[in-house]
Amino acid sequence: MFAVIDVETTGGSPKNSKITEIAIYKTDGQKIIDQYETLINPEQKIPEFIIKLTGISNELVKNAPKFFEVAKNIIDFTKECVFVAHNVSFDYSMLRNEFKSLGFDFRLPHLCTVRTGKFLLPGHPSYSLGKLSHSLGIELKNRHRAAGDALATTLIFHKIFEKGLSNVEKFIQKEINPKSLHPKFDLEFYDEIPNKTGVYKLFNENNRLIYIGKSKHIKKRLDQHLKNTTSKKGITMRSEIARVEFELTGSELIALLLESSLIKQFQPLYNRKLRRSMFPVGLYSSYNEKGYIELYIEKSKNQNDVAICLFSNTIDAKKYLENVIKTYVLCSKLCQLEKSPTSCFMYGLKQCFGACIEKESAEKYNLRVLQFIERQKWEHTNMYILEKGIHKNEKSILLIENGQYNGFGWIPIYALRKEKTYWKNFITAQKEDNDAREIIHSYMRKNKELQLVPF
Repeated sequence: MFAVIDVETTGGSPKNSKITEIAIYKTDGQKIIDQYETLINPEQKIPEFIIKLTGISNELVKNAPKFFEVAKNIIDFTKECVFVAHNVSFDYSMLRNEFKSLGFDFRLPHLCTVRTGKFLLPGHPSYSLGKLSHSLGIELKNRHRAAGDALATTLIFHKIFEKGLSNVEKFIQKEINPKSLHPKFDLEFYDEIPNKTGVYKLFNENNRLIYIGKSKHIKKRLDQHLKNTTSKKGITMRSEIARVEFELTGSELIALLLESSLIKQFQPLYNRKLRRSMFPVGLYSSYNEKGYIELYIEKSKNQNDVAICLFSNTIDAKKYLENVIKTYVLCSKLCQLEKSPTSCFMYGLKQCFGACIEKESAEKYNLRVLQFIERQKWEHTNMYILEKGIHKNEKSILLIENGQYNGFGWIPIYALRKEKTYWKNFITAQKEDNDAREIIHSYMRKNKELQLVPF
């Protein structure tokens, strides 16, 4: 069963606002089974602009029941239902906060008709409630009142449900089951963790660090850990998590670098794969006895071993090298991907100029190899990489100096107007290793729009 809900409030922040009206339509996905609606006295003044938007005035709610008086009705009405709303995070957060103020932990699996509609009802110019209703031929009466908006959302949900229950179920976000968590785990603290970019640390009851991770959406990633019911390792780790710490970075690149260095420093129990190098396979070069530059793949020897580029596994390295051979018209035999007593296979297809049999001179061949190697280096020997900061009035900043990664930090917007030498004051020094270097190179390859500031 599904409970389609809309709330009207005194403002746009679930933490600081209160509910003034709620409407709930219970549906099986095809027809409305029951409905519940009521005005609610928010016990705080309704701002004038909200009154103009909704038509719900202080006078109108003066004699309405307070939330604690209708709380049990809402719990009973939504029991064993999936909570459905348009932009569900807002309505769901509003109700959770109202119940939290009463000392009750309100949790239901939930579904967003905006997100689900974009996938199952594609092609509409807008997925706002008003415009989507119009596109679907649904009449939206009493806009910005709970009953009118909830009814329109219900009819949209019925359209979504036509795509089949199995499709709809993929978009239901299951809630954390408190009974499956460690007894010392603080759910109230957890609920306050923002869904932003950064690094998180998981500790057991003995305060031992057992896992370090990073994510562009920390809260969502932590949800995956705490809801894990599939892998044996995940279930075991979930039962051990007694405490969470997090550090926001703003920048995904800094999150990646911080995660890598912290894992090497603390060696958490469940980060076995990342305790060593994240990129244990390297692409290297050397001159053979005839003066040709050969490219070859092998396991990197240590963190300070300088490779042309690094990879997480040999398969990725070979795929990359095959693409390099094609792009720069290199010889697969001289790249050690082919063994032959004579010419390479590609020479017979006229896709190799014959360096393998000395038909092409080492000088000409090496020019193309060196061109490839040169393009793997930093775009600028000395540069800053700027990205989104943690706060609006700052930028994240990463320093490459003399061709080496030297550290990162966060710089206020006003400081960017000063001399670039001044920017170094905001850099926390970090040691470069193979992983750090390759993390940055890989990130730059994927994010061409990065702001690079040479100096």
